[in-house]
Amino acid sequence: MTDREKVEREERYNHRELPPVKNWLLYTYRAFIKLFFYAFFGTGSVFLAIFVFPWIRVFVHPRWKFQTAARAYVSRTFRFFVNFMRAVGAVSLKVSDREQFRNIHSKVIVANHPSILDFVFIMSMVPNANCIVRGGLTKTVLAGVIKQAYIVNSLDFDELCRLCKQTLDDGNNVIIFPEGTRTPRHGSNPYKKGAARIAYYAGCDVQPVFVGGNDKYGLGKHDPFWSYNHTEKYVYDFKLLPEIKIADYQNLTETIAAKRLTEKMQETLGAASAENDLHYITNRDKPSEA
Repeated sequence: MTDREKVEREERYNHRELPPVKNWLLYTYRAFIKLFFYAFFGTGSVFLAIFVFPWIRVFVHPRWKFQTAARAYVSRTFRFFVNFMRAVGAVSLKVSDREQFRNIHSKVIVANHPSILDFVFIMSMVPNANCIVRGGLTKTVLAGVIKQAYIVNSLDFDELCRLCKQTLDDGNNVIIFPEGTRTPRHGSNPYKKGAARIAYYAGCDVQPVFVGGNDKYGLGKHDPFWSYNHTEKYVYDFKLLPEIKIADYQNLTETIAAKRLTEKMQETLGAASAENDLHYITNRDKPSEA
């Protein structure tokens, strides 16, 4: 990393604006619980990959039925994980309409990305959700499940679009974070056009989901591993935003449609973010002391 890159990283991810820890005993408990759930999630993922999914693959045929069953099982597992976190006071969850989340079909779901847990929450609420996963995970113990149940981002983009259209045509959803990585504490990431191109190719509507709530310090990119919100437990407030109709863009060329669709996604999620800041303490983009 060059000196310039280090300076830019410091500007985008520093957390000097955070207030002091309010209750050290409670803060220590919550930080410990967070580390426990990191370990719990990792151990559980390995257990599912080695002991559960191979048996599903043996008894559920053909492959598309296995994929549906595997994703539904992951959704239920994530729901248990979220409820466990809520039970011990690690997080608080608010959802605008759970039934609406369960009834999303054949949509490209796009969301902002403030924390590492965003995909876990969304997949726990949307049982028929597919997602595009990092290619590096295919070199881990999870490779068998990932290759068979999900879409890998290391594929040729045309093949990736084809697989996304196939799963969308089957009534499933595809979750994509247009930023491509977690949102920095200061500023924002440019939205990539991949989600728009996939929606245009598949001819499906886009469903924006806003991940709101309070400051996610400790779950953001480059946050210290042991850290936690200094003053309160994590609050996640999920909202379904108005659908973006693909029919409004299909008379345009792919290049122009992708650009305008992406701009619409960013505008929609940006407006929700501004509204969220009126109700929660997020500490983002506030002047920090040198």
